Amino acid sequence: MTRLLEEILGRLPIGWLQLIHNRARLAAALAGVAFANVLIFMQLGFLGALIESIRTPYAAMAADVIVSASDMNTLADGSPLPRQRMFEALSVPGVASATPLYIGKIDWKQPDGTIRTLDVFGVDPAARAFRIRAVDAAREAIKDADVAIIDSGTRNVPRSFFAAIDRGEDYRFEAKGRTLTVVGTFTIGGGFSADGYLVVSDQTFLRLFPQRVSGAPNYILLGLEPGANRDAVLAQLSVTLPDYDSAVRTVDQVIARDQTFQTTQRPVGIVFGFGIVIGVLVGVIIVYQVLSSDVADHIREYATFKAIGYRQRFFLGVVFEEALILACLGFVPGILLSVGLYAAVSTATGLPLSMTPTRPVLVLAGTLVMCAVSGAIATRRLARMDPADLF
Repeated sequence: MTRLLEEILGRLPIGWLQLIHNRARLAAALAGVAFANVLIFMQLGFLGALIESIRTPYAAMAADVIVSASDMNTLADGSPLPRQRMFEALSVPGVASATPLYIGKIDWKQPDGTIRTLDVFGVDPAARAFRIRAVDAAREAIKDADVAIIDSGTRNVPRSFFAAIDRGEDYRFEAKGRTLTVVGTFTIGGGFSADGYLVVSDQTFLRLFPQRVSGAPNYILLGLEPGANRDAVLAQLSVTLPDYDSAVRTVDQVIARDQTFQTTQRPVGIVFGFGIVIGVLVGVIIVYQVLSSDVADHIREYATFKAIGYRQRFFLGVVFEEALILACLGFVPGILLSVGLYAAVSTATGLPLSMTPTRPVLVLAGTLVMCAVSGAIATRRLARMDPADLF
């Protein structure tokens, strides 16, 4: 390692030699950098899981354009729409299909007494509301009253339970005073607002939620004709549908709105953002303490160098060398531990927690900056130092 650094730097790697001189301090510093990396990786992972769990149900909808209530921010918090908007949307040239989507929430009590929260989608079985093949295949089955299909990605439910349903074993449970029969599965996966999803017909939905009426769906899913100009259709829909109760957006726009709201307005997104900041501060403090102690231990040697004519950039180079070595060596255990924690947390919670290709690059770059800032702070004493005061 010493010879490699000597080739890269073109001089004796003083910073590296100072680090390995006190191996206990080096180990503590690497552990601190690795800890800061793990903290940042986990917060980014949770934030990424939040963003992905928001995107997934929208992406599963068989729609080119989504009409929602004008006060909609997240999947389930918008007001119901007048069903009349569906027929008005169908009158717009370029719109090929329109289907209503109803959304509610139920509690599913497990045999052990625990509760799973499910978002319920009520759909017209005669229309294709989702791109998911399993949902499409079950459209005929859910025409029957109180029949449903369930999300096999529902959190904290044994895989064997869903395997039994897929083998043809119907499952019944009580919800909202009715007995639902589950005849099939599909996969979306739980998020931060619900453990999973349930799909039923619009008529079953209205039985489960008697306070809701068929004339007021939560969303209207629009399919465009092949070759239709989407921007032109969107513009015409915006003119046709009143903006006091309706908002017209593409699927991507709806996803972006929901993600922005939940990451900037909801506490969970803000907490994850602050967690990233705290991780960076922890790393800066740990590396600064190590480098500052190292500078203090060698202050007389640095003073000698300064007395014989070495300039501040030389000292900066030595300390930055130490900082970058700590950043690179501490990053390796940090990312390895984070990958393991991602897998463990994903298995335990069902959240879509995974290491994206760009995340390690961003964290490594941030770690390098973090350590460089710590090094710059640690050299302030050298800039003010007068060699005559030390001899």
